[in-house]
Amino acid sequence: MSQAAIIVNPTKFDDVERLRDQVSEACRAAGWDTPLWLETTEDDPGSGQTLKALDAGATIVCPLGGDGTVRLVGSELAGTSTPMGLLPGGTGNLLARNLDLPIDSVRDALQVALTGKNRRIDVCTITVAPTPSPTVEVDDSPTEPEVASGSGHGPQTYDFLVMAGMGFDADIMASTDEDLKAKVGWVAYLVAGIRHLKGKQFKTTIVTDDDRFTRRTRSIIVGNVGKLQGGMALMPEAKPDDGLLDTLVLSPQGVVGWAGVAASLVSHHRRGHTRVTHHSTKSVRVTADRPVAVQIDGDVVGDAQLVEVGVRPGALLVRVPA
Repeated sequence: MSQAAIIVNPTKFDDVERLRDQVSEACRAAGWDTPLWLETTEDDPGSGQTLKALDAGATIVCPLGGDGTVRLVGSELAGTSTPMGLLPGGTGNLLARNLDLPIDSVRDALQVALTGKNRRIDVCTITVAPTPSPTVEVDDSPTEPEVASGSGHGPQTYDFLVMAGMGFDADIMASTDEDLKAKVGWVAYLVAGIRHLKGKQFKTTIVTDDDRFTRRTRSIIVGNVGKLQGGMALMPEAKPDDGLLDTLVLSPQGVVGWAGVAASLVSHHRRGHTRVTHHSTKSVRVTADRPVAVQIDGDVVGDAQLVEVGVRPGALLVRVPA
């Protein structure tokens, strides 16, 4: 019999045992074996459980948690022939939203996972260089950050499926109140965003496949998909299976400048806009003149001055409606 592996983040649910019973019942009703149930921990938030599921020969692996759980499970499944089934468990569920999958019902989403078809999507890879030593002076026209020898911290590489950001959006992720998010959902991000509207710009050198430019900016977002909560299409041109990255550079001047940026994002009128630019490329490299917060699929990974992003076309199988 086919068997699903469920990688669940227990902190996202009030009654994990009841949820487990519901999932098991739905699997049996569909003619599948009792699912392999693997809970994440603080020390292992998804990668180890996915490897166990692969070793057990699971037919499909289903993350049941937030966007971070989805990212870690998808990273381990990338390059394999085992598909991922998306079950809603977090505030964002952004990959599921962008693939038009159920986000309000675990039962409906599980039905798609068990009976749907496979679709190949891209996986993005980001390398984040560490923050340099405070004693190292950074040139005003940055090229490459210097890393203090003996610091014990080298570049780190991660996969992501939705979006990675440098600056404003990472600041939001880092300061969003978890209790408020549990109560009001994605609105908590708006509350955090308002607190960071007055943040300072940073100077960057951005290198893409066919361009190189320097700009003072407040936020750089690289996306595999472009839709956010509330139906807002941050990058409407982004497609999860086009082999391209979509990069958005936001450069508002002060709180008033954010109003113009917001209007441009909502209206999608960005041609000739000096504060909002969009780039579709296979790679992007960003070097900042100072350490800036970086987030990947909603998880803040620290401050950095250099990020390099590439794409692995069609590396991940995802179950979608037949």
